[in-house]
Amino acid sequence: MRRVSQVPKEKLISMVQTLFQGYDESLIEELIEDLPNGWERFDDVALLPLNAFSHSKWDSINRTSLWAEIANALNVNRLFRKGEITGERRESSAELLHGTNVDVVRIEHGVKFVYRITECMFSQGNLNERKRMGDLNLSNEEILDLYAGIGYYTLPMLVRGNAKHVTATEWNPNALRDLQNGLKQNGVNERCTVLEGDNRSHGALLESKFDRIVLGLLPQAWDGLETAMRALRNSGGVLHVHGVASTKNPEKWENEVIQRLSEYGRSITQSESLRIKSYAPFWDHRVLDIEVGPLSSDS
Repeated sequence: MRRVSQVPKEKLISMVQTLFQGYDESLIEELIEDLPNGWERFDDVALLPLNAFSHSKWDSINRTSLWAEIANALNVNRLFRKGEITGERRESSAELLHGTNVDVVRIEHGVKFVYRITECMFSQGNLNERKRMGDLNLSNEEILDLYAGIGYYTLPMLVRGNAKHVTATEWNPNALRDLQNGLKQNGVNERCTVLEGDNRSHGALLESKFDRIVLGLLPQAWDGLETAMRALRNSGGVLHVHGVASTKNPEKWENEVIQRLSEYGRSITQSESLRIKSYAPFWDHRVLDIEVGPLSSDS
């Protein structure tokens, strides 16, 4: 997230003073105090914080004019305001305030993420993990991304990690649309197979085919563990298991991941555990890298 520099903040203050010229000075001071202290800026878009400019005192002026002036002050063509992330599909309700196109592009380390901002969320806090997945040398690997979303890990693994092939599964039709657009924008669609629906329903399409599997579901990916273990090659492979763990005692979650995976009769070795970001007070989003051994002959 690019924080506000002093120049656009000064432009916003000047905008308030101009738009409300002749109004009571105390109102103008209140409006200046109510200006947001930060926003996200990418593409030709500014994304305002939740509830920014929502107070009734801004109704003293036509809202359409207000949004146009704010967009001009921030030097963007499109202006959005964040909404709540709701529902099982974690869908965004960002509101278009100025402009016409709701499809946006974010670029991270050369990877283009395409999504419809009014329907799909974008997790800023996963930046380092997306980079880490892209830093891997995957040119000889068949990879399965069990909860692909708009391609948070699928796209970096294909574009930067040069993965031989990625199979991406996703059940949210909005995310599927954006994933397909992202694959095309990055020119990697020929190295990706997208499967729609619950990944537990794909059966033989996934079984014993993959060198590496990403389970990026929060708060826990328990329902995907059996699918993942069946999808790994008989010779073994790597799992990246995401989940929510106690900030004070992440080892409890790590041990539970290992214990659950050990039930499938293959050797399980923890190679790395990383904190990705804060999830809630006293809880963190973490990822556990697991080495899974070969399938024994009597399994």
